[in-house]
Amino acid sequence: MEKRKIEEVIVVEGRDDTAAVKRAIDGLTIETHGFGIRRETWALIEKAYREKGIIIFTDPDYAGEEIRRRLTKQFPDAKQAFLSREYAQKKDDIGIENAESEAILEAIEKAHATFRKEGAGEADLYTAEDLFAAGLSGGADSKQRREKLGQVLGIGYANARGLRGKLNQFGIRKEEFYEAIRTIDHSGD
Repeated sequence: MEKRKIEEVIVVEGRDDTAAVKRAIDGLTIETHGFGIRRETWALIEKAYREKGIIIFTDPDYAGEEIRRRLTKQFPDAKQAFLSREYAQKKDDIGIENAESEAILEAIEKAHATFRKEGAGEADLYTAEDLFAAGLSGGADSKQRREKLGQVLGIGYANARGLRGKLNQFGIRKEEFYEAIRTIDHSGD
């Protein structure tokens, strides 16, 4: 069964939560990495909130609720996905990463996520060839160029595959992309 694609960006606590969400749906996640949300992460969430919309999906425990409270205060119109402890618990561990894909999908559906229709926006704007041609993959300095590009565009760092996904999901226009590449190319002057 093909995973359903969603428009909004899902804000989760950590990488295990991202892995669980990506087993259930096709979409972009941002990880807070706990309470100490870095300035860059706040900026990335702000960009996603303004441009795509976000769904806050934190663990059903004290820490998760505190993170949700902080995020909701900053982003009051964010959609909210909830998972009960019953579905998120494995032995003494409580977290989204413990839930079955069906429970995660149901929580996201109940948050009123915007699912892409079949055939709508299926063709990715950016290809692997675009990244290679811009020096963002396959080169000795590709990682540094991706880091700089992520800073210039405000979308954060990602490996080549992740960057391509972010460019497509954030709807970065080609003109904006090439302007950012020119900025990177001239930053060494």
